[in-house]
Amino acid sequence: MEDKRKPNAKQIDPYKELSTIAGNRVTFKSSTPYIPQYVTSNLTASSDPSDIYANRVQGRQLLLENPVRDPRKRKEEEEKRQKIYELKKRKKMGVIGKREAKEKGVWRLDKTQAKYKLFIPLHRLWMSYMSELLGLALPLVEGSAPPSAKSIPPSQTMYPKLVKADFHGAVITVCRSKNPCLVGLTGIVLHETENAFKIITKSNAVKLVPKQNSVFTLAIPLHSTLPSSHKPNAPLPLPGTDETLETVLDIPHVEFELYGNQFRFRSADRAGRKFKHKETVEL
Repeated sequence: MEDKRKPNAKQIDPYKELSTIAGNRVTFKSSTPYIPQYVTSNLTASSDPSDIYANRVQGRQLLLENPVRDPRKRKEEEEKRQKIYELKKRKKMGVIGKREAKEKGVWRLDKTQAKYKLFIPLHRLWMSYMSELLGLALPLVEGSAPPSAKSIPPSQTMYPKLVKADFHGAVITVCRSKNPCLVGLTGIVLHETENAFKIITKSNAVKLVPKQNSVFTLAIPLHSTLPSSHKPNAPLPLPGTDETLETVLDIPHVEFELYGNQFRFRSADRAGRKFKHKETVEL
């Protein structure tokens, strides 16, 4: 192979020691920086070293090492920082976490208080909450025709609100399940977790119903249960003790189906989650 190098070209030895430059020992001082000396003394004679240094090196940030960071590790660090920030914020607001609530027995129900009638006011408060959330029409005056399905909002506007609503106090029924012992079980929701509903039945029995492999029926009142004098921004009225103990199943209502396999989220997580429409072929 022919050597095309010029005989008079100055050669650079990449393996020579860098301890000396032009016979002088290298010194690292602000007045005599190392990089300008090195560039000036090691470039070929065919170019202007000072010009190259001024245009390509001076005033620029030189990365001596660029380690490749794992994006998954960076994402985990960001999630950890976000979690710590949320915990501090919740602690400052006085909100306890799930582990602390479990240790203090917040969700532990006393057997002497496990009575269905005690939770009817909670259910009636939930019906008022749904009436305001869905914008249900007020009931008609006496002597007029009973409310019909046309008086409720369209289902397209109700679905996005229902999947993000709070179900504590709702009446649900297990209509289909791979466990036949759960089919037909009806009760008021006392506590909703990520994977189960804790309900109380009319027989004063507390049941823990798993969401997985179950389909639930949710009943919504056909018309608003709020008084006609209620304002949109006003607090929901508390149910009185002299009211008739009735549930949504005792008044005109509409029913929706909840697929437990697609509903395995906590109520707080559903509020900020985006749900996408997809076909369901389960059960």
